[in-house]
Amino acid sequence: MKMSDVESRNTKGEQPEEADTGYTYDIMDILKEEGITEEALVEASMGLYTPHPGIETREKAEALFIRELRLAISDPNLCMLIYSGILLEREGRNGTLPNISRDSYERDLTFLIADEVLGMSISKYISGDKGMFEFVRFDKQKPGILAELGPFMDDVIGGLIGGVSANMYTRGMAEIDNSKKEDDGKLGGGVIAG
Repeated sequence: MKMSDVESRNTKGEQPEEADTGYTYDIMDILKEEGITEEALVEASMGLYTPHPGIETREKAEALFIRELRLAISDPNLCMLIYSGILLEREGRNGTLPNISRDSYERDLTFLIADEVLGMSISKYISGDKGMFEFVRFDKQKPGILAELGPFMDDVIGGLIGGVSANMYTRGMAEIDNSKKEDDGKLGGGVIAG
């Protein structure tokens, strides 16, 4: 049996035409409560900054990173993935994670891979395979605040920074290409009249 052969049913009932977009808790406020500020995220991301077409300077990179970060965290699904890491970290500090001792959590033993899976999921959700590549870079080097965070949050924040950084580099290149196309259009599309 193929998935396309399975009959689809609407199990959620009537959905509203417009969703309520008001909310009480902002993920950046929750991160700040955990000691993770936007400035710390930017600083960690710049720890592995490499000049790149479209982001030739650190100042451009920081501005583009902030723009991409804010765009990424406007997605409530991403915020819930980040929040799940926060909750896991809190439970780990309290010694109340299921089927794992506080000592194993604190030592971040190699059998604990849920933290890595969460970090990879976050980076991939934000920017696909490029994000996973960046996550690995940040996970290995642990620049800035990443070196100070617990077993779950270093991977969660590494995934966030990795995904956003991948988009930052891609967007920098795209903006160069777009401005070049606009300039070519102003000059007659790049065709020399004969």
